[in-house]
Amino acid sequence: MSARSEFSISTNQPHPTMHPILADITFPAIIGIALVLIAVIALMKTARVVPQRQAHVVERLGKYHKTLEAGFHILVPFIDRVAYKHSLKEVAVDVPSQMCITKDNIAIEIDGVLYMQVLDAKAASYGIDNYFFAASQLAQTTLRSEIGKIELDRTFEERDTINASVIEALDKASEPWGLKITRYEIANIKPPQSVQDALEKQMRAERERRAQIALSEGQREAQINVAEGQKQEVIKQSEAKKLSQVNEAEGKAREIELLANATADGIRQIAQAIQAPGGQAAVNLRVAEQYVKEFGNLAKQGNTLIVPQNLSDIGGTVASLAKILQESSASKEMPAKPFGPPPIG
Repeated sequence: MSARSEFSISTNQPHPTMHPILADITFPAIIGIALVLIAVIALMKTARVVPQRQAHVVERLGKYHKTLEAGFHILVPFIDRVAYKHSLKEVAVDVPSQMCITKDNIAIEIDGVLYMQVLDAKAASYGIDNYFFAASQLAQTTLRSEIGKIELDRTFEERDTINASVIEALDKASEPWGLKITRYEIANIKPPQSVQDALEKQMRAERERRAQIALSEGQREAQINVAEGQKQEVIKQSEAKKLSQVNEAEGKAREIELLANATADGIRQIAQAIQAPGGQAAVNLRVAEQYVKEFGNLAKQGNTLIVPQNLSDIGGTVASLAKILQESSASKEMPAKPFGPPPIG
């Protein structure tokens, strides 16, 4: 056999070190595998699944083409690409702490939290480079401006007003960025240590003042209650005294009335007894007895003794008194004569 035939026979045999499977792969098979790999890579590049509450900005040949909403999308391979991805959820951004000067020239350290939401993915992609950083810086500058308008004491009271002012300024500035500033909250306000000590002393003094006011008000209320009780006691005592005097007066009036009635009854009975047979003699006897009795008491009451002119004629005196009584009784029984001038001629 010639040398040429020996060479051709050796080339038809597989290489002793080559894998049997690779030895069976031909050039067309390699081309087909490469095409399949290219197709898979192209499908991975062109097929996009956008999650819920997200937006993807697509550029075609470096220029904005469209915004992909949630769902499945097909892009043109090697021409379209997803340039930006944005979350449409509301996100919270920490605003770093900073030193602010109040209106009364006191430096305080303030930090906060900013809440924002992307409304326009295109504006958020091309309106500003980093809207998180821009919104945070704008919040800080606006906060410094608002703190500089008020005193230190009011910064603790007017947080809502400060938050509203920061939100208003950020909302106007972030409109071209496709953002919506929903809320801003001041997290911490930290004054200097000296100011904290002064505030602590002020709070302690305020608490003591309120305690003294409460104590004084309690004492005042107690004194008012005591005075009111004393007033009611005096009123009740005066009313009781009034009722007692009224009752006593009514009792005295009743007593006088009963005494007068009894006296009148007694006089009436005496008068009737005098008009009865023998009554006049009894009256004369009673008058004589009283005359003698009272004349006997004259010497006992003083050193001066008064002696009547007709001491010996006691009977005549009694008779005169009896005559006066009879004339008095007769004048009462006779009708009264009209008073008038004496007749003429």
